[in-house]
Amino acid sequence: MARLGLAVCAASFHLFLLLASTSSLRRAPTEADTANHARRTAYHFQPAKNWQNGPMYHNGMYHLFYQYNPHSALWDIGNLSWGHSVSGDLLNWAALDTALDPTSPFDANGCWSGSATILPGALPAILYTGIDASKEQVQNVAFAKNPSDPLLREWEKPAYNPVIALPADVPGDKFRDPSTAWLGRDGLWRIAVSAEEQGLRPVGAERRAAARVARRGHGGVPGHVPRAENGEDGLDTSTNGAGGVRHVLKLSVMDTLQDYYMVGTYDDAADAFSPAEPERGDDCRSWRRLDYGHVYASKSFFDARKNRHVLWAWANESDSQADDVARGWSGVQTFPRKMWLAKDGKQLLQWPIEEIETLRRKRAGLWRGTRLGAGAVQEIVGVASSQADVEVVFKIPSLEEAERVDDPNRLLDPQKLCGEKGAAVRGGVGPFGLLVMASGDLHEHTAVFFRVFRHHDKYKLLMCTDLTKSSTRAGVYKPAYGGFVDMDIDDHKTISLRTLIDHSVVESFGGGGRACITARVYPEHVATSSSHLYVFNNGSDAVKVAKLEAWDLATATVNVVVGDHHGLAAPALQLEPTRTTQ
Repeated sequence: MARLGLAVCAASFHLFLLLASTSSLRRAPTEADTANHARRTAYHFQPAKNWQNGPMYHNGMYHLFYQYNPHSALWDIGNLSWGHSVSGDLLNWAALDTALDPTSPFDANGCWSGSATILPGALPAILYTGIDASKEQVQNVAFAKNPSDPLLREWEKPAYNPVIALPADVPGDKFRDPSTAWLGRDGLWRIAVSAEEQGLRPVGAERRAAARVARRGHGGVPGHVPRAENGEDGLDTSTNGAGGVRHVLKLSVMDTLQDYYMVGTYDDAADAFSPAEPERGDDCRSWRRLDYGHVYASKSFFDARKNRHVLWAWANESDSQADDVARGWSGVQTFPRKMWLAKDGKQLLQWPIEEIETLRRKRAGLWRGTRLGAGAVQEIVGVASSQADVEVVFKIPSLEEAERVDDPNRLLDPQKLCGEKGAAVRGGVGPFGLLVMASGDLHEHTAVFFRVFRHHDKYKLLMCTDLTKSSTRAGVYKPAYGGFVDMDIDDHKTISLRTLIDHSVVESFGGGGRACITARVYPEHVATSSSHLYVFNNGSDAVKVAKLEAWDLATATVNVVVGDHHGLAAPALQLEPTRTTQ
């Protein structure tokens, strides 16, 4: 079996950046606050204010550490700290004081990204990149001062830092992002750290990077995730490569601002990763994508409470820096996703964690067997469409009219194909799907849809999120995102779509989580009117809605300062999630 070489793709900033201003949380709202309120999310994680690393479960509490700029809504103003929020249910979050601040020579110019690890004896540890007094990147460690404190409010940085100094052959600004540590069978801990060797210069748009690890670590850029070959259960990061275990090597690539991964096996004796699909090669841009949309720098952790692996990713803003400053915040985390290995042993499936169902309130839909003819657009009424959870299953009666593609090169770039074949372009089988965050006159809308192509005797199912009509505002990034759903549509003849709508965030999951697309949207109409939700078909062939359900979602408590709780929002401190009976 082929083994992955050390020279692969561009190493990334492994940052979760959520921004906001330094003004008081309790000041009277301004006109700008009112205008931006409609775009702030209701159930996605973001700090109450300023610019947004490592998630962790410990002693009954969930912790999310994130890069935080206490000085500005922009990343490059002042030195970065680590924000810290806690939750009992992954929905409601309480903001604590910062966990790490740039107060020592080894991090004097900023506490950058890293990861959290639970050491033997239930001792929480943080590994992070510090920008030292010489402005070089070094790797540091910090420990919980009182591990029995369920909130882990205080952290100590030992004087012996850095634990990994800058290697002699690595530039001072190209050594960062330590992964969650894992324990080998030899009793030694490993981490993965991204770096760029001085002998490997950029070639065109690609930067060749080498991974370096401490204490016999394996090759790769963070992260390293073990997965069970069968079932949906998660595994602790230190699970070894015995039978029934696969590992996932994930890279965040700055050149493309995308996250790529490969499933394979990890030999901790040789510290080598062997991919399940070696034909994809060493260029990670040919690997599988975690999300085909607007996400970057994903992080995951093993949730011991529910025996699952949970994934987050950063979805930054896509309008202007001036808009960031005006809002006083920037960037969100995707909604937490459960992640497990598909039966083919090659791809990951992702799905919103089940806790989101406790936010469901009013339900609409329950359509079964509704026929959508060519050009059909039907409104889904009865839910607040700017804050909703929508599940729909489409049945395709026939694939005879699927558009033919003779040139296979057209299938190599699904995002480009989505741009050429948008929702407004009539097709054969598709486009069909949802129009979300839509104005009443449909001048603004975001289209999430499927389209079927045929190359020779094989069918390819394309999933797109088309933002070209999402806003009439100038200066907003409005691409079409897309990816192919890895499933046999000829065999199934049905395709499911689940879309989470949260004001400026639209997350969609196609084919049971085989393809995911996250988008940021900024429609103008939300300032003065409500949004609408539609199901549509713009293909020449009819499709059927086998099932459609939509729910209003309640607003979670996310990093809101309440009374004299020192930044603790009481609902977030419940050690077990509250269930609401519908």
